[in-house]
Formats: sequence, structure tokens, C-alpha cells
Amino acid sequence: FMDISNYTYDFLPGTDIYYYQHPQMFHVNTDTALLGNFMTIRKKDVVMDIGCNNGALLLYAMRYEPKQLIGVEINEDACALARYNLDHHQQFDAQIIHANILDLTHPPVSCIVCNPPYFQVANEKNLNDNAYLSSARHEMHLDLQSLLHKISSLLHDKGRLYMIHRADRIIDLALFCREAHMEIKKLQFVYDADKDDAKSVLIEAMKQGRPHCQILTPIVVDRT
Repeated sequence: FMDISNYTYDFLPGTDIYYYQHPQMFHVNTDTALLGNFMTIRKKDVVMDIGCNNGALLLYAMRYEPKQLIGVEINEDACALARYNLDHHQQFDAQIIHANILDLTHPPVSCIVCNPPYFQVANEKNLNDNAYLSSARHEMHLDLQSLLHKISSLLHDKGRLYMIHRADRIIDLALFCREAHMEIKKLQFVYDADKDDAKSVLIEAMKQGRPHCQILTPIVVDRT
């Protein structure tokens, strides 16, 4: 039994799906919604969300009735909440794994989604005192290069990765994907309406894919 009396009951942007959020955990934000609506999920897919937090991206994927949903999360409380949210939507066969992704052994899957920590710890002066938020925002438990190599090891050949990251890491994303035998197949930059530079980038990458990248029309987000 989970006491949800102080949790918020919110909806996933772009859907009619409601879910619970812990007041101190990382909350669904614009990036979550952008990735949830960017990824392409097929009915035969086994979908793994790395760093699943409260299960929001799995709920986005649920709409397409994939073969299986799997969440991996290092925080035990977040695992419990993800299970609760998936059970709330009758996804009783979804699997939530409490583990550090680098330690995970799992059969290859066809699709991985990931909204990873953005900030390199060495470059960020003030880590958040809230342990939930620090883990969600900073590369404390794994760096981008290690994450992408691990993702590749968990994908079937021709399996797909959907990820959102900071736009200024695009060179790292392309380089580390190729090092890990993944090719970026689609790329979409995200701009804030009141800023000139791209803030985020959405990517679809394919393991053992051929070099060919489709640059999609940018998304402009008005946060007012």
C-alpha cells in the first residue's frame, strides 16, 4: 500500500492520461512531454525506459500497446511510484527494475527511451540538496558516453533509441552514438520562443543503422 495523500494527480501533456507525482521527486516537465510525443512506438516493441522516475514515459508508450513495458530506475521510491502509476492504468505486466543501469543484465530489447541527467557534475557549481533532483539532473551515477554504450548493449540490431538532451551536447551525442555502433536517424532541435539558441535536441538513433540523418522542423516552445 502506498500513501499518496500528499501526491499530486496530474495529466501527461498531449494525452488524457493522469498519474501521480511525488512532491519532492523530479516532476514531468516540457522535456518529458516533448520526448513522449516524439518517440515512435510499435505494437511489437519491447520498450525499456532508462531512469523511468515515476513511469511517465512508459505511460506515453502505453498508448501504442507495445508488447512489453520495462522501467529501470536507481531510486527505490521512484520505482514504487512507477509501479503504482502503471498499475493505476492496468499495466500489471509492466516490469520495473530497481538497478543502476550500468549493472543491469537483460535480454536485448527493440526500443529504449531515455530522458537522462543533463549536467556534468564537474561543470555544475551547486548540486541540488534534494537527492531525488540531483540524481535526475546531474550525471552523478553515469556519464553520457557510458550511458550510450550501455544502451547499445541492451538493444537488438536495428533497435531504436529515443532521447532528449541539451542541444549544446549534440556533438557528444553524435560521437558517442557512433562509438557505440548507433547512428542518429532523426534529429529535432527545440527552441524557447524568447531565445535565439536551441535549448534541447530530440534524437532517434538506430543500432547498426546506416549513416543518414533526417533533420526535422524545429519545435518552438512558448513557456509564457
